Amino acid sequence: MGQNLKTRLKRRRRSQYLKRKNEQAKANAAIKKAAPKDEKPAKKAVKKAAKKAAKKAATKKAATKKAATKKVAKKAAAKKVAKKAAAAKTPEVKAEDTGAETKEGE
Repeated sequence: MGQNLKTRLKRRRRSQYLKRKNEQAKANAAIKKAAPKDEKPAKKAVKKAAKKAAKKAATKKAATKKAATKKVAKKAAAKKVAKKAAAAKTPEVKAEDTGAETKEGE
């Protein structure tokens, strides 16, 4: 008979514990819902989003600037190559012209 008493006592204590636990959980849930949310997290989110947008704009601006610089450098390089090619062709043409005149003159 003693064993049955222990079992009943354990069950009763367990059920009381679970009731207390459930009531406490409900009370905490009600407090959490009723408590007004701070505006700080919202401000932080806005600030973070603004920072992210600024960073994205800066990156885009840098990329545009870099592309423009590359374009200018490409044009300058093309001009140099064209200039060198023109300079290389010009003496040959002059030499041929002068040589032709000399041959005709002789």
